[in-house]
Parts: sequence; structure tokens; C-alpha cells
Amino acid sequence: MNDNQVIETYLKKVQEMLNDLSLGIDPNELVKAKQLILEAEKHGKRVHVTGIGKPGHVAGYIASLLSSTGTPAYFLDGTEAVHGSSGQVCQGDVVIAISNSGETQELQATVETLRRNHAKIISVTGGKVSWLAKNGDVFLYAGVHEEGDSLNKPPRASILAEVLVLQALSILLQEEKSLTPDQYVKWHPGGSLGKSILEQKHGKS
Repeated sequence: MNDNQVIETYLKKVQEMLNDLSLGIDPNELVKAKQLILEAEKHGKRVHVTGIGKPGHVAGYIASLLSSTGTPAYFLDGTEAVHGSSGQVCQGDVVIAISNSGETQELQATVETLRRNHAKIISVTGGKVSWLAKNGDVFLYAGVHEEGDSLNKPPRASILAEVLVLQALSILLQEEKSLTPDQYVKWHPGGSLGKSILEQKHGKS
């Protein structure tokens, strides 16, 4: 295939897989995850997001997204957690744990440590019968049947699936908290995004 065909094939595959995922997402589980977080916040508890490898980068993004939309969240390094960083997670805190397979040994060790510390776990994985799915308080399905490229190993479509599902959760939380542009710009005053809100507020074009 030429370059254009490679790109077109990938984009078509990803579109098909994300369409399939959207049909497989259980809104009830997303609501349970939202309620788990809201209940924790009501008691002064916090939200943390963790993952190993590429899902670790997703965790950083989701922690930032949640924080900017009314749900303070903290990135928890999935590897460092078993070397002392789990101390940032207190009893009753909620941890969103992300893994495509749900079988990653390092993340298993982290989740086991966090559960012993009496944290609540929201599992995000494409493995419906995986260890992670079975060991979470809430399970959010984020599965695709392939990554979209000929090698089918580097995380591509699976990363998009994890992001999509957790963005949906962030929207539920944002709507629950009735976030306004004035509140949002307090946390995001910089860049063109912050500038556009401030200009609207002051009636500038």
C-alpha cells in the first residue's frame, strides 16, 4: 500500500472500532463511577489516576482534564506506587486504574497495595474478564479488538478507547457540578482557550 492507503486504512479501522466501543459502553457503569467519585469528594477524599506504560500517559491527561473541569485529580505513577508513592492515596480515596489487557503485573501490584490501603478502584480495561476488571469497585469497558496497524502491537486504538471512556466520565462529573465558563477560566486562564473565554466575558470579538 502507498502512504495514503496506509493512513486511510488505519483511520477506517479506528472509526469502526470506536463505533463498536460506543455501542459496548455501559452508561450505568459510568454513572456508578461518577457516584463513587462524588461520594468520596463529599467526605473530603481525593481522586487519583494511574497506569503503566502508554496508559500512564493517558492517566496524566485524564488527571489534568478532571482537574480543569471541577474534579481535582492527581496522577499516580503506577510503578512508583509500590515504592512509596501509594502514600499519596488515603483510605476512601478513589483510584482510576487503566490497563488495556487488565493483566499487567506491575499494575496488579499497585492495585493490590491500594486496596490494602482501603482505596476504591475504578477499573478501565479492554479485558472484560481480566484481573483488573474483577478487582475494581466499578468496571469501565474500554476495549478494541485490534490496534489498527499491520503490526497490531503498539497501543493505538486501545489508547483512544481509554481516552474516550474517561472523557465521557469527565463530562458526567462536569455536568453534575454545573461548571460555568467563569469557573473554568479560573483553572485555565492561559493560552488561546483561556483568552477566548475572557474575551467573551468582557464582550470582545
